[in-house]
Amino acid sequence: MRKVVRSTAEQARPAPDPEFSRPFAVDKLGLQPAAVEIAAKPAERAALAARFDLSSLDSLTADLGLRRAGSGLVRVEGRLLAQGAQVCVVSLEPVPFALDLPVSLTFASTPQLDGGGEILVEVEGDDPPEPIEQGAIDLGEAMAQTLSVALDPFPRLAEAVLTRREFGPGAAVGGTDGGTIGGQAEEGQERQTAVSPFAALEGLRGRRDDERDDGGTV
Repeated sequence: MRKVVRSTAEQARPAPDPEFSRPFAVDKLGLQPAAVEIAAKPAERAALAARFDLSSLDSLTADLGLRRAGSGLVRVEGRLLAQGAQVCVVSLEPVPFALDLPVSLTFASTPQLDGGGEILVEVEGDDPPEPIEQGAIDLGEAMAQTLSVALDPFPRLAEAVLTRREFGPGAAVGGTDGGTIGGQAEEGQERQTAVSPFAALEGLRGRRDDERDDGGTV
């Protein structure tokens, strides 16, 4: 069991209206667990795709179980399924994804969060509890955030590569064969043809030293 501290600023920070909202009233939750299935509608998926910079979000469903886990705490467990496509960071083409994610979240009532800002969580290794706002848990927004964390931060098609022209001079970018585009071979040729000012200065000094040894003047 670990202690979580939430600042007053974090508790008071307003949240924007969620694109996918499925509030569950906590007072409906008795001693027995409750099973809930939710699915995002086309308009909600389009709004989430815009929020997460997705090429598309074709489906988003969750099969969840809710249960009480102590005074003021509620556990949400189950699975989240999502299909869609992200945007390739190289070619800007769609990168398909199909996710099957475990869900394991804890929510706490406002008194628990405000009681000195400290919460005791019984399940080892869990994330800090999210607040139960106005007596409800927004399962839709919780699933949207779960999807956001699971998305690839740098989606890229396997065959997508960056050329020197696209990435800029001197770039060394990994290709599909493990080599580089604009890599060592090409850079080596540039080094042979481009003479730095310091190398030119050293050459001038060497010629002056040779003239002194031959009795010449500088």
